[in-house]
Amino acid sequence: MKALLSKAPGGPDTLILDELPDPQPGPGQVVVAVKACAINYPDVLIIEDKYQFKPPRPFAPGGEIAGVIETVGEGVTSLAPGDRVLGVIGHGGLVEKVAIDAARLYRLPEGRSFEEGAALLLTYATTIHALVDRGHLREGQTLLVLGAAGGVGLAAIELGKAFGATVVAAVSSEEKAEAARRAGADKTLVYGRAPFDKDASKALADQFKAALGPNGADVIYDPVGGDYAEPALRSIAWEGRYLVVGFPAGIPKLPLNLTLLKSCDVCGVFWGAFAARDPQANQAHVEHLFRLWEEGRIAPRVTETFAFADGGQAIARMAARQAIGKLVVRVAE
Repeated sequence: MKALLSKAPGGPDTLILDELPDPQPGPGQVVVAVKACAINYPDVLIIEDKYQFKPPRPFAPGGEIAGVIETVGEGVTSLAPGDRVLGVIGHGGLVEKVAIDAARLYRLPEGRSFEEGAALLLTYATTIHALVDRGHLREGQTLLVLGAAGGVGLAAIELGKAFGATVVAAVSSEEKAEAARRAGADKTLVYGRAPFDKDASKALADQFKAALGPNGADVIYDPVGGDYAEPALRSIAWEGRYLVVGFPAGIPKLPLNLTLLKSCDVCGVFWGAFAARDPQANQAHVEHLFRLWEEGRIAPRVTETFAFADGGQAIARMAARQAIGKLVVRVAE
């Protein structure tokens, strides 16, 4: 089978389309013929050895897939050859076939494309865990979303609205602001490009405060980090919750006196570890997501698709922070 492989640490241009032996399912596993693989920011980091997990090389990036079950291993009774499925696999998705534990897969609903299926789980499951378990977002509260036009950002807008919040979306361009409005944001603001000096940081904090109103944000969803974090924290409400989701703009250093002054919480969001430690709670969240998807209250926004051989270009676009919505690689028709 063909696989897009990382054989040495480096950027997307170092990926090589090569041949690997076809996988065989072990006990409890199935082999999935991959049709689509979504690209996420961890794919940028993992090929450069900057992610928290460093798989042995050669490996394929690509953390979430959709496809068709080809063969099943011993003990698998819940799935059968021909079933359409989706799942999060961490890495290894940019391949024609992958062996994976059957318990990690979900059936792709009828009428949904493989591209949509590949784009659903990582962003929305991360976000529902963040907003519900870590942010305790409630109806009538205000949610500030940074990086609001990316995959997790748009998911946060949609889920925030589904949970009855007022959503303020912060983005880096008017094009991205329009995408946030289409996803349901009540208000948008366009911020400048970091790095920020002290005056620019204060100006951004004032911009956040003006958009949020006098009470500030009850929950801040931050998948960006960097110089955007402190100005956002300065706009938080009394006893607000600041959700740390990711760092494409760099790992920030927050002045902890702000947490004292606002009696607020800074909460880490690590969905993968949560799902492994509490699979029942994660399963309940995923079932909730499928209901919201069926009701049309959430919908993965696949804005660009790439050929299998061009998977590195999709990762490069993610690295450049140019993506709006989800980028998906079509592995096979």
